[in-house]
Amino acid sequence: MEINDVSVREQQFHERVRETLICVLLFSCLYIVSYLILTHFKKNAEFVTDDIEDATVNKISLWLCTFTLSVAVCAVLLLPISILSNEVLLTFPHSYYMQWLNGSLIHGLWNLVFLFSNLSLVFLMPFAYFFTESEGFAGSKKGVMSRVYETAVMLLFLSLLVLGMVWVASALLNHHTARESLYDLWECYLPYLYSGISLFGVLLLLLCTPFGLSRMFSITGSLLVKPRLLENVEETMNCAVMEEASLHRKLKNSASCWVHVNMEAVKKQFLSVQAKRIALEMRRRASPWQRNLGYPLAMLLLLALTVVCVLMVCFHILELLFDETAMPRGMEDPRLGMASFSMFGSLGAAVEVVLILYLMVSSVVGFYSSPLFSSLLPRAQDTTLTQIIGNCVSLVVLSSALPVFSRTLGITRFDLLGDFGRYNWLGNFHIVFLYNVLFAGLTSACLMNTLTWTVQRELIRAFGLHKLPRTVSRSAIPFRLLVASGLSKIQ
Repeated sequence: MEINDVSVREQQFHERVRETLICVLLFSCLYIVSYLILTHFKKNAEFVTDDIEDATVNKISLWLCTFTLSVAVCAVLLLPISILSNEVLLTFPHSYYMQWLNGSLIHGLWNLVFLFSNLSLVFLMPFAYFFTESEGFAGSKKGVMSRVYETAVMLLFLSLLVLGMVWVASALLNHHTARESLYDLWECYLPYLYSGISLFGVLLLLLCTPFGLSRMFSITGSLLVKPRLLENVEETMNCAVMEEASLHRKLKNSASCWVHVNMEAVKKQFLSVQAKRIALEMRRRASPWQRNLGYPLAMLLLLALTVVCVLMVCFHILELLFDETAMPRGMEDPRLGMASFSMFGSLGAAVEVVLILYLMVSSVVGFYSSPLFSSLLPRAQDTTLTQIIGNCVSLVVLSSALPVFSRTLGITRFDLLGDFGRYNWLGNFHIVFLYNVLFAGLTSACLMNTLTWTVQRELIRAFGLHKLPRTVSRSAIPFRLLVASGLSKIQ
């Protein structure tokens, strides 16, 4: 009996060590990738200064931002890894090389991501911001530790303020519970705070994702070579080259005969013509397959993914009305390798993974395309440390809400693990149902608006009507005029 107990304890110990090593290796790889990304965008002047103290503070803050960004990337990969792990165990149920992939490992990953994401939002990112803005207490000795003391005090005051606001909110919603649990910080107020943060992230995804799904068409179109129905590329290219040469001569000979305002206008016009010439060169060098098939196939793929998302959400709305199991809920034991979480098997699981990643990319695109957050858009080698901190906070809010977002919309049937499934609002039918209806409605409206204006714009450019003077309202052009103009060009 004692030998069996020892063997069981040894097996549990080896499994725990193996899971720890896998988590450390995964997080180390993500940390390296995140550091390379932030190094590409950071402003080097803030890290190479004569003041060694400022450079040290900025490096420490950058390390904290790298940790937060790696946690955000891990949160994005949480659901895809879980779904693919279940399908791999279904495909190879008795494989010796897949024994390391089990429910305990996946459950541990979910718990670590939940812990580190909330730690980054509540402690690390506020600490990094206050650390970069601190100068030390007045009269104290200058140095890094003086800034650490000031940052710690500011963080303490911020924590007390946030906890006070959480207690007031809980008292307004549930007066008796708030009075009884005044000193119950760990069991009451921290989960309440995490639930509020997750609800904010899910609402932010609700606003950004439909807008991002519509913006994906224009961004993808700007990266690909668009086909033109009735355009002579060589003729347009020659006109652009001559116009660029003319503007270049004006810029060279304008030092003595042009005023400063005109110079700025000519420079802007020259840059615009130069960008147009580069785009025309790309179109001329592109193969006929790229010109005629690349853009339509990419648009059809984006349209198919968006339509599938909307249809899955509409189907989930019907499920919510007739099936109680469609509600998002927590799951303690994932039971991987027992059954597929998709009704279409491995193919459906692969589609779910693609849709989850597509929704995350669309939400990030919509976030940075919105007027409220467009100033946070990072620029290569020109992003300040404050902007990096803001970007890391935004990304970790969006990514940590992605599992709840995907399960609430019914994109996947993989239930939430660990503390992700303990949010207070997940069991409210009215919130979940209204959330699904709003997402389907907003996405459909943005998609219809994008397709309508895109088709009209491409028809106008294809038939050459974009060269009309500004006084002519293009929206008032009848369809018969479009057809007549196209027929005259063909003849």
